Amino acid sequence: MSNSRRNFLQKLALSAIALPLLPSYATSDLDQWSTIDPQKPVLRVALMGLGGYAQHVAEAMQSCKRAKITALISGTPSKLEEWGKKYNVPEQNHYNYANFDDIKNNPEVDAIYVITPNSLHHDQVIRVARAGKHAICEKPMAINAEEGREMVDACEAAGVKLLIGYRMRFEPNTLEVVRMRNDGEFGNIKFFQGLSGFRIGDPNQWRLNKELAGGGSLMDIGIYAINGARYMIGEDPIWVTAQETKTDPIKFKEGVDETIQFQLGFPNGAVASCLSTYNMGSLDRFFLNGEKGFAEMRPSTGYGPIKGRTNKGELNHPHVPHQTIQMDEMASIILDGKTPILSVDGKVGLQDMKIIDAIYRACASGQRQELDLT
Repeated sequence: MSNSRRNFLQKLALSAIALPLLPSYATSDLDQWSTIDPQKPVLRVALMGLGGYAQHVAEAMQSCKRAKITALISGTPSKLEEWGKKYNVPEQNHYNYANFDDIKNNPEVDAIYVITPNSLHHDQVIRVARAGKHAICEKPMAINAEEGREMVDACEAAGVKLLIGYRMRFEPNTLEVVRMRNDGEFGNIKFFQGLSGFRIGDPNQWRLNKELAGGGSLMDIGIYAINGARYMIGEDPIWVTAQETKTDPIKFKEGVDETIQFQLGFPNGAVASCLSTYNMGSLDRFFLNGEKGFAEMRPSTGYGPIKGRTNKGELNHPHVPHQTIQMDEMASIILDGKTPILSVDGKVGLQDMKIIDAIYRACASGQRQELDLT
């Protein structure tokens, strides 16, 4: 990427970061989280990109037992000042996008959480790796699989971890469904449906700018159905077909998808039927069907509480902010070498990018696309 294009994207991003767009809804892993030992080392985190979603992360981290905010990175001085006071981050730990490479000399930072527009993730995560810090990157990890591979390779070369902000992979009701499936309680899985979408607002926001978002609804909200199909079925897909529908080409310009329907095929014969949209509300539903039973989650990926039921009854794990559990669990992964129930490493993110690339190819060609996620 040229310096001029990078500078353009950085400047555009800093002025465009908007509030989060997911709907707000108010066992095993929750029990593990509730018994986390606060005497163990704390993960010291720098937040990069102080926009709407970062606010959710920062607030949730106030309840973390093993993760805390120790540095801030933003191109807006007033935000650095405001957030520094609010979260007790001293001025010497404030950075901007030009000088954050200096964070390599800061022993008060273990990891940097990149929460910026999609097209900036690639360069920023590689810079984080070169600074010798662990990288946590918001989803989607990049705008295509090629960029994702370069990010994974850079972190491996630097000897640092790369984790993706897949908060649902730590959510207790979700993990209860995964446990039931693993224990054979649903029998052979036959079908999954994932509905992900909402009506997007401001037409000038960065999520509707292809240069910053890398696409449209699929990148932002459809990725939940992609990732959800994988962890709910418990396999990785081997083919995909897809169809795009666009009713408002003014709001959803070339390269910014409004609505995509896609279908995934899995090795065991299961199929998934999914919808990703920026132009429909009242969605956010997962449905898993097996020979012996079913699981339904609605809402399935919103900020919470997640609600669901199975053929055996209601799912009733108490709600804890997803980002609180996520950051404490990521502290355990980074500091203790913990293996989570569902992986959130860069390779999982890269596999999702390969699926997204294939969905876009399927839309353009009208042809089924074979997948190799190895």
